[in-house]
Amino acid sequence: MTEAPDRPGRQGRPGGRPGGGQGRGRRVTRSEVQRVERLTPRLLRIVLGGPGLADFSAGEYTDHYIKLLLPVPGVIYPEPFDLQRIRADLPREEWPAMRTYTVRRWDAGRRELTVDLVHHGDEGPAGPWAAGLQPGDVVRFAGPGGGYAPGADADWHLLAGDESALPAIAATLERLPRGARALAFIEVAGPEEELELESSGDAVITWVHRGDAPVGEALVRAVRGLDFPAGEPQAFVHGEAGFVRELRRLLLIERGLPRDRVSISGYWRLGQNEDGWQAAKREWNRRVEEEQGGA
Repeated sequence: MTEAPDRPGRQGRPGGRPGGGQGRGRRVTRSEVQRVERLTPRLLRIVLGGPGLADFSAGEYTDHYIKLLLPVPGVIYPEPFDLQRIRADLPREEWPAMRTYTVRRWDAGRRELTVDLVHHGDEGPAGPWAAGLQPGDVVRFAGPGGGYAPGADADWHLLAGDESALPAIAATLERLPRGARALAFIEVAGPEEELELESSGDAVITWVHRGDAPVGEALVRAVRGLDFPAGEPQAFVHGEAGFVRELRRLLLIERGLPRDRVSISGYWRLGQNEDGWQAAKREWNRRVEEEQGGA
């Protein structure tokens, strides 16, 4: 789920998610939890608001993201909150953890920011933190970033991803040019993780159930089996880095799509937390490009 911003078509995510250990110089916004909803057994929705969002803005892209600052339990941070000061004055183990999540929706009229995140139970810092949130709790974050939105000039749109890409895919479906054709493939654990999604376009949504298979295996098979419509698509493919690599090969090499028509990146990698993945991502991308002939 998760360099300096890349542009559409590069292996790095357009408007790519800065590394988990980054954030220096980024504005930190203070918000307050308005409500927390459980959408599916594994998907939580957090709605943020409060006066700290008075100057916040998002909406240009459908893959906007923010970097949530997760406080270390028991650590009291000085006010006014200053991330650079915290990093200078406190030991590293007391620094807030950074975790990157896509903006599901920004309601400028209500000044409410909606973030959907996959809840992995007690695993890692984000799960326990998110599950314990209550209305009124303070949440700080950096951002937003982003770089992708569906274009009106595409003959059709291909959207593919796992749960980590679901918020961006859902936002994209809502922002499609009216009547635009789209084929969306979303891999989730099982039918209990499906959501009702709306679209302004002519969208066909295929839910791919993972079951006990490795992440992305069923998704790659589904996209490979697609009878591509005529014309040139604009593609958005994000999620676990292993299957993203396979779909990158399919789209850029086998199908020969122009790189500037493909937004593709690994948000996360199986077996690594965000900090580890962000530290390794640049080298991973370099090896993938080398392996796939620089496409």
